[in-house]
Amino acid sequence: MTKLAMVQSFLEPKKLAIAGVSRNPKKFGRVVYEHLKKREFQVFAINPNVDSINGDPCYKTIADIPEEVYNLYIVTPKVQTKNVIQAAIDRGIKNIWIQQSSETTEAIELAEQNDVNLIYKECIFKFAEPVTGPHKFHSLISKIFGTYPK
Repeated sequence: MTKLAMVQSFLEPKKLAIAGVSRNPKKFGRVVYEHLKKREFQVFAINPNVDSINGDPCYKTIADIPEEVYNLYIVTPKVQTKNVIQAAIDRGIKNIWIQQSSETTEAIELAEQNDVNLIYKECIFKFAEPVTGPHKFHSLISKIFGTYPK
């Protein structure tokens, strides 16, 4: 499967868990959460330090998510990413997207060793339709310079 097909497959069900949703509305994990909710995604916030985000339940761990979720977006600090991937594998989640700056070699290797459909070194804002603002420009620049996934 091409990288673009993987991205489209990841986003198509519009249902995913997000590990690393921040309490701080200005932090990237929170911005992603809010962005996807506005685009009518069903999102499950994961943060071990908070019970709710804007009145929505926030789960302590991947194991605590009450529904079947097959896609996980990771926007945690690098030191947590490998453990989050292991928890996802243990839960049976095989579609994982690691946000830029959250990936580590060890986390990527763990995912690859466990046949995870892995996306990394890509920003979800370039793909979650409708793409707007600076992300639309970023997508256009990526297409012009040939770095947009194919």
